[in-house]
Amino acid sequence: MLADKLTPFIHRYHELSRELSSPDILSDIKRMTMLSKEQSDLQEIYEKATEYKKLLSDIAENKELQYDAELGDLAKEELKALEPRVEVLEDEIKKLLMPKDPNDGRNTIIELRAGTGGDEAAIFVGDLFGAYLRYAELRGWKVELMDSSPSEAGGYKDITALIKGDQVYSRMKFEGGTHRVQRVPATESQGRVHTSAITVAIMAEVDDVEVTIDPSDLKIDVMRSSGCGGQSVNTTDSAVRITHIPTGIVVTNQDQKSQHKNKDKAMKVLKSRLYEIQMQEQMEKEGASRKEQVGTGDRSGRIRTYNYPQNRISDHRINLTIYSLEEVMREGTFDQIIDPLIADAQARAIEAAGF
Repeated sequence: MLADKLTPFIHRYHELSRELSSPDILSDIKRMTMLSKEQSDLQEIYEKATEYKKLLSDIAENKELQYDAELGDLAKEELKALEPRVEVLEDEIKKLLMPKDPNDGRNTIIELRAGTGGDEAAIFVGDLFGAYLRYAELRGWKVELMDSSPSEAGGYKDITALIKGDQVYSRMKFEGGTHRVQRVPATESQGRVHTSAITVAIMAEVDDVEVTIDPSDLKIDVMRSSGCGGQSVNTTDSAVRITHIPTGIVVTNQDQKSQHKNKDKAMKVLKSRLYEIQMQEQMEKEGASRKEQVGTGDRSGRIRTYNYPQNRISDHRINLTIYSLEEVMREGTFDQIIDPLIADAQARAIEAAGF
């Protein structure tokens, strides 16, 4: 019964309140900070649990009174108002009880790479990245370009950026995977629809203390940055390529004129990639149910198709189809795709947890 599962949270919250009220806690600031954070983390579930238990008690009391000669009519009216609230509150509590993805509150590194389709894939990398920029603006996030390789035909062979803001990873993690585009290229004289694909990688930004790298495991090369011409071409050997020897991961950065800044950004990406590997390995050990609970999907599979002739976007993970491709790409309104994905992930997590 759900009410029984809530009892430990209520008891723990009260226990923390007693400890924080003790005069002795003032002499141990570190412990006081730790306990205050724990209580803060429990605050929402405690309030919902308390409300839920009172609701059940009120319902039980009114059920006993509904056949009373004097109070029966009033009790029945009360039940009509109280009973619909049960299911709503239970759904809210189940979501709060789900294990949290530890990365949800982090900033996010996003990498887009052209795949099959040549120039058309590179152009779509630029189109999708532009749509993500507009989405970030809608949500009040900041985007910092980290590295890019422009394509001669337009767009990018690959582009990497850091997105900063509230709950960035919790939403952008659903964008990881292969994105397929179907449209008539500008260079197609016969009007035939071509299919291209790009990959999107989503990685949580990590702190230095979370990923330890042995300097002897790194091969660092500096080279001249490649530019597209004009005054902005970097003529110094400031581009940096870092190879992590044990994993074979290679990261390059050349968007800054400073070799030091390029190295810092390349190291940030490398650490995020290594952290991603660690997280995947950890979830493999914890089993499939853990993957369901934190909502982390397979980032290698084809997740979405953008069909321009039909103005259609199809997300293959949840069989979602919307006919507003132009709006999404022009205005960055990805919430109409991401919100259903989050709802689906929550539903699967609740089912996996046995509620």
